[in-house]
Amino acid sequence: MIPIEKREIELVVISDVHLGTYGARANELIQYLKSIQPKILVLNGDIIDIWQFSKRYFPESHMQVIKCVTSLLSKGTKVYYITGNHDEMLRKFKGFSLGNFQIVNKLVLPLSTGQAWIFHGDVFDTTMKHSKWVAKLGGKGYDFLILINTFMNWISHKLGKGKISLSKKVKDSVKGVVKYVNNFEETAAEIAIENGYHFVVCGHIHQPQIREISNKKGTTTYLNSGDWVENSTALEFNNGEWKIYKHQQDTSISITKDEELQLALSYEVLIKEVVEVQISLEN
Repeated sequence: MIPIEKREIELVVISDVHLGTYGARANELIQYLKSIQPKILVLNGDIIDIWQFSKRYFPESHMQVIKCVTSLLSKGTKVYYITGNHDEMLRKFKGFSLGNFQIVNKLVLPLSTGQAWIFHGDVFDTTMKHSKWVAKLGGKGYDFLILINTFMNWISHKLGKGKISLSKKVKDSVKGVVKYVNNFEETAAEIAIENGYHFVVCGHIHQPQIREISNKKGTTTYLNSGDWVENSTALEFNNGEWKIYKHQQDTSISITKDEELQLALSYEVLIKEVVEVQISLEN
């Protein structure tokens, strides 16, 4: 077997993988991680979905993602794990360091073209601050939508048609979501400008983006790494330039027989969990 030549990259940022949920495109991420050799890898939050983690669903492909990261560590890649809201339990380990691996809540990296301020972004989410149970219920609903979407795409694949994203269609059609995304980006940029950062890098909202934002006080570049649930995207910084990597190969709808059984059983389980969270909200 001819070894795959890996792309050497200065910095890679990925976020919102949500391992342990039905929507995580683990196979696509594995292919990507095996194709690169970054000097620095930033895992910008919600990598493992501890909110919705269940022993009932954590397939081998999800474990392989973790193995790919440890493989990069063993080959000299510096890995920063920035905590998000779905893996907020790891915030108690802020400052933990082992070899090239470190857990942080935020990060400032000096790049050749300026300082990059990197954090997950849930700090701007008022729902997270004041109504965590509502946010968790929304997470269950989102996961259920992804579960339905997975089956639909599997059937579509069998019929020789392309895949669709129900969650993306829903979000793109709701004006409130579009407004929230714009406010999120503007707020992140304003704080970055006030602190003199050339770049502000976030995750959280699952919207890959690179755009320059200016106000009376200055200019910064806002970047978002997207996610590995709907978009399969990452941010890459190399030779002084940022770009969004978009994984093109469609492997997310390839489901083994064991995974088919797990998904079928999970419908009933997930409905029960949504009901339990709703009951908790009412009480």
